[in-house]
Amino acid sequence: MMFGSKKIASAAIKMALSENREEENQLKNELSKINIKSVAVDIGGEYEASIQKIVERAIVAAKREGVIKENHHDEGAIAGATREALSQILPKALGFNVGGKIGVARQGDHISVAVFLGIGLVHLDEVAIGLGHRVSPYNQ
Repeated sequence: MMFGSKKIASAAIKMALSENREEENQLKNELSKINIKSVAVDIGGEYEASIQKIVERAIVAAKREGVIKENHHDEGAIAGATREALSQILPKALGFNVGGKIGVARQGDHISVAVFLGIGLVHLDEVAIGLGHRVSPYNQ
């Protein structure tokens, strides 16, 4: 069964919100049963200085887990969707330390990246989520 961008975005968000590796793997297995490939990766650091590293981690994790292939279409889709998600968080996170998780999901042409971050404000943490979606040709 093929799903649209809304279902794939929801899967990416769920992956980003998973609390530990066990939950992450369980969700990944459930999604694979409905032909959605997914991965999650932890991130953190000073927001502005970490942007490039966050984009790179999303691409590497997606390739490692077979969510995307090693080609410029797929890598560009992940990079673009990740940067879009990060740009939505920028106003809250700029100048602060962040920690959280990236969730990536794909089915067919649809690729979604969700970024869930805790933003350090002394002991008063803020939270934010950003979401990006791209379409990349899918060749199995």
